[in-house]
Amino acid sequence: MGILNVALIALGVAATAFGYSRARGPWGRYQALKAQDENIARYESWRGGLRDSGTTGASVAMQILRQQARNGALIAGVGIALVLVGLLLR
Repeated sequence: MGILNVALIALGVAATAFGYSRARGPWGRYQALKAQDENIARYESWRGGLRDSGTTGASVAMQILRQQARNGALIAGVGIALVLVGLLLR
């Protein structure tokens, strides 16, 4: 195993850890907002009222959090790819 392999594996592990840490926080907040939104929708349907389907601050926040989690997952995916390249490169 050459120095290039070790460097790629180390860089891949670091990128995977960084991407995971970047994706974990926004994904948790997104799931909490989504659960709260679903709870409000159930309450509104139980009440018999019509729910406004327009853009809300929570829907914008959910979109931003989803994008941040996706970016972190992409960084982690690139890290995994670097580890695989480092293991397969001869």
